[in-house]
Amino acid sequence: MIDMAERKPVHENIILAVILVSVLMFSIDSTIVLLAFPAIVSSLHSNLATIIWVILIYMLLGAVATTQFGKVGDIYGRSKIFIAGLVIFTMASFLCGIAPTDVLLIAFRAMQGLGGAMVSATSGAIIADTFERNRIGRAFGFTAMAYNVGAILGIVLGGIITTFVGWQYIFFINVPIGIVALALAVKYIHDKQTYMAKLDIKGMVALAAALSLLLYGGIGFASTGTSLLNIVSVAIGILLLIAFYFIEKHAESPTIPFDMFDNKVFKNSIFAALLQGLGFLGVIFMLIMYMQGVRGFSPFYASLLLVPGYVISGIIAPYMGRVSDKKGARVVATAGITLQLIGVAVYLFLNLSSPIYVIILGSLIMGIGGAMFWPANSSAVMSHAEQSRLGIASGLSRLFSTMGMMGSFIVVFVVAAFSIPQAQAFEIFVGTSTISGAVANSFVTGMHFSFIAMIILLAIAGVISYARGKEDRHGGLHRNPAPKSPTEERYAQEPPQ
Repeated sequence: MIDMAERKPVHENIILAVILVSVLMFSIDSTIVLLAFPAIVSSLHSNLATIIWVILIYMLLGAVATTQFGKVGDIYGRSKIFIAGLVIFTMASFLCGIAPTDVLLIAFRAMQGLGGAMVSATSGAIIADTFERNRIGRAFGFTAMAYNVGAILGIVLGGIITTFVGWQYIFFINVPIGIVALALAVKYIHDKQTYMAKLDIKGMVALAAALSLLLYGGIGFASTGTSLLNIVSVAIGILLLIAFYFIEKHAESPTIPFDMFDNKVFKNSIFAALLQGLGFLGVIFMLIMYMQGVRGFSPFYASLLLVPGYVISGIIAPYMGRVSDKKGARVVATAGITLQLIGVAVYLFLNLSSPIYVIILGSLIMGIGGAMFWPANSSAVMSHAEQSRLGIASGLSRLFSTMGMMGSFIVVFVVAAFSIPQAQAFEIFVGTSTISGAVANSFVTGMHFSFIAMIILLAIAGVISYARGKEDRHGGLHRNPAPKSPTEERYAQEPPQ
C-alpha cells in the first residue's frame, strides 16, 4: 500500500454530488437512444440490425472494461481514472453528435462506453473511500436515485429532443454536463492511497471476446433466427468463457478474483445483481414493444407511462439505502426483488385493450422494488470487499449487473420471436410498425411467456439474495472482509519498486 499526500478535509456532499452528476449523465445515455432509433436509421441510411449496436456496444464495453478499470483505479488512483473517464465520455458524446455514418456512430459509442466504464468502475470505490461503512447505504441510495432520474430524463428528453430538435442533440447535452462534473471532480476528488496489483490482459481479452460472440449470436437469433453463423458464434463464446475461467485460475492478478467469492455475502450479492438484471431490463423492452406495436402509442407517450415508476424509485431510494445501513441488505434487497417480481406479474394481465392503469401500477411496484434492491445490494458488495480491492469490487458489480441486462434483452427477444417474425419484432420495438388481429394476439402471448421467464429469473435472484445471510455494518470498517489473495498479501508486505 502506498500512502499518498494527505488530502484536504473531505467534502463528502460535494464528492457525492460529482458522482451523482456523472452517474446521471451515464444513465441518461443508456435510455436516451431508445426513442431516437427511427430518426437515426433514417438520417444515417442504416438498418435496425446495425443501429441496435449503438446500444449494445455501449453496454458490452461498459461491462467488460469495468473489471480492469476498477483495478487500474486501485493501482494508479481512483480519482485519476474517474476524471479521465469524464474527459473521454464528454469528448465521445460530442463525436457521436457529429457522426456522419452509422459505423462511426457505433465506434464513438464504443469510446463513450469506455469512458463510462472508467467512471462507473471507480465511482463505487470513491463512495466507499469517502463514507463510513455504516453510512454507504445512504450514499448508494442517492446513486440509485441518480440512475432512475437519469433513466427518466433519458426517456423524456429522447422523445422531446428527437421530435423537436434533432437526434444529434441527445449526445450534445452531455457536453456541458460533463464539463461541469469534470471541473468539480478535479477540485474535490483525490486519493489517500493506491494499491499495488497487476493487470490481467489475457483474461480481459478472453472475456471480451466471449461476451461479444455470445451477444452477436444472441442478437442474431433474435433478429434473423437460427443460422450456422449464430450457432457457431454462441458455441465459440461458451468455449471462450470456459477458457476464461481456467485463465483466471492461474492468473497472478485475475480480472475476476474468484477468492473474493469465498465471502458469502459478497458472492450472493454479486449473483443477485446478475439475476436481477436478467429479470428486469427485458420487461421494459417488451412493454415498449407492446405499447407502440400493439396499442399504437407514440414512442413519447409510451415512455411517459413508465415515468411514475422511475419517479417513485428515485424518491425513496436514498431512504431505502439508510434502512439497509441499519438492517443489512438481506431483508431490504430480497423484499425489493419480490416487489419487482409482483410488478412483472401485474403485466401478465395486459391484453389488446387493457386499461392504462395496469401499466402504471406495474411500473410503480417495480420502481419501489428497484429502490429497495439496488442501493442495499450495492452497499453489501462494497461493504464486504477489502479496502485495497474496492475498485475491483465496484467493477465486478457493474460487470455482472450489465451482463444480466444484456442477457435479459436477448431472452425476451428470443422468446417473443417464437410468436412473431423477428424482423417485425424489431420494427415494433423502434416504433416503425404496428400490428393488429391474430398477429397482435400472438405477440401478446409471446410477451406473456417472456414475462414468465423474467418472473422465474427474479425468483431465483430473490432466493440467492435471501441466502446471503445476515451482516453487521457497525462492527468496524469491514466486518466480514473478503480474504486477500496470495498476490495481494505479497504486495501488502513488499515495498513498491
